[in-house]
Amino acid sequence: MLLALDIERVEPLADGAPFGEAGAYERVIATARGEVDPAHPDNSGIALIDKAPRNAAGKVEYKTDVFILRPRDPARGNGRILYEVNNRGRKMLFGNIADGPQGVNDPKTLADLGNAFPLRQGYTIVWSGWDPDAPRANMGLALTAPIATDNGQPIVQTVREEWVSGTRLGVLETFKLSHEAATLEQNRARLTVRERANDEPRELPLNQWSFVDGRSIKLRDGTKAQPGYLYEFHYDAKNPKVQGLGFAATRDLVSWLRHDPAATKATGAPISHALAIGFSQAGRYLRNHISEGFNRDEQGRRVFDGVHSHIAGVGRIFFNTPFAQPARTNTQHEDHGFPENEFPFSTARLDDPLTGKTGALFRGDGCDPLLIETNTSTEYWQKGASLLHTDPLGTRDIELPANSRVYMIAGTQHGGRAGATTDPGPNINPRNPHNPMPAVRALLVALDEWVISGKAPPPSKVPTLAAGTLVDAGKTGFPSVPGAAVVRVTNSVSPPGDWTDPKPAGKTYRTLVSKVDADGNEVAGVRLPDIAVPLATYTGWNEYKPPYPKGEIADRDGSCLPFPVDKAARESSGDPRPSIAERYKSGADYIAKVQAVVDQLLAERLILPEDAARYIERARREPRVAP
Repeated sequence: MLLALDIERVEPLADGAPFGEAGAYERVIATARGEVDPAHPDNSGIALIDKAPRNAAGKVEYKTDVFILRPRDPARGNGRILYEVNNRGRKMLFGNIADGPQGVNDPKTLADLGNAFPLRQGYTIVWSGWDPDAPRANMGLALTAPIATDNGQPIVQTVREEWVSGTRLGVLETFKLSHEAATLEQNRARLTVRERANDEPRELPLNQWSFVDGRSIKLRDGTKAQPGYLYEFHYDAKNPKVQGLGFAATRDLVSWLRHDPAATKATGAPISHALAIGFSQAGRYLRNHISEGFNRDEQGRRVFDGVHSHIAGVGRIFFNTPFAQPARTNTQHEDHGFPENEFPFSTARLDDPLTGKTGALFRGDGCDPLLIETNTSTEYWQKGASLLHTDPLGTRDIELPANSRVYMIAGTQHGGRAGATTDPGPNINPRNPHNPMPAVRALLVALDEWVISGKAPPPSKVPTLAAGTLVDAGKTGFPSVPGAAVVRVTNSVSPPGDWTDPKPAGKTYRTLVSKVDADGNEVAGVRLPDIAVPLATYTGWNEYKPPYPKGEIADRDGSCLPFPVDKAARESSGDPRPSIAERYKSGADYIAKVQAVVDQLLAERLILPEDAARYIERARREPRVAP
């Protein structure tokens, strides 16, 4: 339970600028203090809770950073919380759903807020820390959790780490450890390198690496890590934190903000409902939050009425485990063997022939939220997203429960957002700039209506086996585009094993992807105007270029393959796709086609009127189409 919320300061947001009917907002910076009873059944699943230090009352204490944006005049707000789960300490809401700038972790100015969409809706926006090792720099959010011990003695365990230079974290000069090394004796550790996950690792001699300190190692003599290669480190780690308290901290804070009369000092007014949203790792956190029972507070009340998980695939997080590493995320090239994808995947109750288990993501305890899951093309190629709506072996479509919806936003890469670049980076093909956020915004509004009035959101919109639009990766029908790398396999999903010393995957689940049209654009899911009235082929996959390992799927990048400008360009290149000039007779023809798609999406409640107007205005200014 939450004991107190200590407010450090309250200050105006954006110099008091108004945000639609909600008016001006305030920033509330605070710290929450709480404790959990290890004997309470709702806390018994927290790993290492039995080994955590206790206070005089026999409880386990924690503290968490809290950041709130609230309407200055509470009467002008909508009375609802929108809680964004932070991603590795980062606030991503405005950089995603509001088309704002990236990397703003301390929103203060109008420029930080993009189009201010969630503020204009009148939400009280809440963030708090859940990961004890998330960076706190630049207003990052983290949890202060106790260290577990074995009767007062340090707990030591051999653990495994993996690093790849040049992909997710840029070029690595040192390798940072997730946990404190129990000893700096090199002969108690080993560092290996291999090109691909299925290759035999090659152990590096002790004279080729060294400890920098208890939390990092480096290659010696100025040796640089080979770009894209997998460096794996086995070592004795000590002092694990009780990380799973992060689930309880989120539960307790939101429950307190909803139900405790003293919470109005933070929210400004009583709260009627709470919604949650999470992007990528944070979406996986929310799936885990539901599955492990933390959407039920200690008094048996529902915590989040509605949850929107974006780009999580079927994953959870490697978190509520001794010596866990929640920053990990498995893709075709990286982080294999770490526990992320574990049955049950879907909200529907199913049998798993690989593990013999039966279950669902939902618990059926009366506290399951209304759930919307949106994924991009990438999650079907890298994150097993088809398993959200098929049986584990991919042999049949399944019916989801009435409180669950799944949508694939076609032709989009994992981190799709406004302003994304086509620069290829470490990849062969240009990256995919398609922005899925108009659909995400519309579906958040639909989730809110579902929670408040019971108005059901649009039906799930995904590729299906019944329609022939959900197929094996090698059978999509992708055209032969000159010079383009084409991916024809998916990342495998298999039952988790021993993450400290994983073995090659045995049996795997069958993961499927969307069929494509003659242009290579996906035929199913939510097809926004850039996909339905295209000027290029947009995919959720890409491939690394040298010196990265040949043939490996790029981490979470997609591809953008522009159409030839005219017939001459098409014929000279040998491109099988019609040129822009051949498909659109004039600017007016192009605008009319965009208008027809926009009207249909509006009717289906898959975009909002403000985004419909933006699409039409952009079509009018499209320079690639003849006047």
